[in-house]
Amino acid sequence: MSKRIRIAIGAVVIVVLATSAWLWATAGRETTDDAQVDAHVAPVAARVGGTVTEVPVKDNQQVEAGAVLVAIDPRDYQVALDKARAELATAEADAAAARVNVPITSTTATSNVSTAQGGVEQAQAAIDAAQRGVEGATARVATAQARQREMDANAVKTAKDVERFKGLLAKDEIPQQQYDAAVAAADAAHAAADSARAQVQEAQAGISMAQSQLMQAKAGAAQASAQLQTAQTGPQQVVAQRARASSADARVMQQRAAVQQAELNVQYTTVRAPMRGIVSKKTVEVGQVVQPGQPLMTVIPLEEVWVTANFKETQLENMRAGQPATIEVDAYGGRDFKGHVESLAAATGSRFSLLPPENATGNFVKVVQRIPVRIAIDEKQDAQQLLRPGMSVTAKVYTR
Repeated sequence: MSKRIRIAIGAVVIVVLATSAWLWATAGRETTDDAQVDAHVAPVAARVGGTVTEVPVKDNQQVEAGAVLVAIDPRDYQVALDKARAELATAEADAAAARVNVPITSTTATSNVSTAQGGVEQAQAAIDAAQRGVEGATARVATAQARQREMDANAVKTAKDVERFKGLLAKDEIPQQQYDAAVAAADAAHAAADSARAQVQEAQAGISMAQSQLMQAKAGAAQASAQLQTAQTGPQQVVAQRARASSADARVMQQRAAVQQAELNVQYTTVRAPMRGIVSKKTVEVGQVVQPGQPLMTVIPLEEVWVTANFKETQLENMRAGQPATIEVDAYGGRDFKGHVESLAAATGSRFSLLPPENATGNFVKVVQRIPVRIAIDEKQDAQQLLRPGMSVTAKVYTR
């Protein structure tokens, strides 16, 4: 065998061995350079509007949780808080008065009902008495009229006797004494008749008076009945007073809520860091007038960063949560950081895009999809917080 043949065979063996070694070394791992560092990006926005009086932080400054980031002029909100507290005090006083009036109204209503019922009873008794007075007066009129008729008849008889005796006296058929006695009897009968007529008139006047008293008694009864009806609305008045008391209590609760909101607004004039992190994208300056909801800056906590690696769907057959991984960071000359697979996304990246693909329409071209895989950085691997969100990395996952 010639020397050239031996060299060729040796070269082939070396290539085969190298290929085998490379296949063995790369077996059981999946790699992608479609990966970047991710982290929580906490936007900080104003919750109340106003003029910025202080911005004690700068871009890329480390801040602790609760540190003051922006101060807004609180005077308008302090005035609103004082007003809300004054309105709360007024509402509490009104509610206290309304609660006190409930038992007073109840007691007064009960007393008014009793008094009105007594007035109705007294008015009915007055009506009965006046009715009896009318009946008595009517009886007296009838008696007086009967006596008047009797007296009138007697007067007519005595007058006729006088006329008859007068003719007889002229003929001297009767003595003068008998005639004088007849005249006296006629005068007495006329006087008795006049007296009877006067008694009839008096009795009739008594009827008018009794009827007037009856009308007054009925008017008093109507007034007493009206007062009783008014007094009987006492329970409704009590219910209404209780409703006013409940409304006053509700007003107190409303004003307390207004005070709490005003207190919150005063607190919101001091914007604090929601967490420990690095200030970034600061867009606010002293003297600027900000509006509620306006973004001011962001705070990024670098203590918790991870890698989002977009693996092809054909690379996920053996990939599971908990498998070790290596992160090669471009920014640091390919420095490796150790980590592990934390989770796989529930859908492909295209499904989360603004316009997800609709394969049921138009011509279909099969495209290998990518699924985001979250890789957590192992503890103490980034103690110096070198990783920044958005950095490009190459992720390797060991599936064996």
